[in-house]
Amino acid sequence: MIYKALHIAFMVAWFAGIFYLPRLFVYHAQNQSAEVDAQFKVMERRLLFFVTPFAILTAVFGALLIHGYGSAWFAASHWLHVKLLLVALLYGYHGYCFKLLADFKHNRNKRSARFYRFFNEAPVLVLFAVVILAVVKPF
Repeated sequence: MIYKALHIAFMVAWFAGIFYLPRLFVYHAQNQSAEVDAQFKVMERRLLFFVTPFAILTAVFGALLIHGYGSAWFAASHWLHVKLLLVALLYGYHGYCFKLLADFKHNRNKRSARFYRFFNEAPVLVLFAVVILAVVKPF
């Protein structure tokens, strides 16, 4: 049970950052001040590097949970396969945030604040699906 508790705790911490970072990107894309631009760059970098260990620990404790339940359970848990696919998309999203961070860092951002507003909502939808899968286990 400790693995499940740690998996959930690290996931919540990871998502706090994943929800907040794109919101910073929205404000950064709207910004016109060089001084505020520099402040956003620092905030975004620190946040992404702060939450990345939470993403890693979420995966570690998730893998330990799966291992603990065993390969027969894993093979029979089709809901988990869908969940893992969605989680892989979230890790891709997280990785893409590093690319966006680099674009802002090097003043190469070409995206609008509107793009980042939509980008900010994507993990919310995936989170709902993942939680429903984990709780309902529909397959």
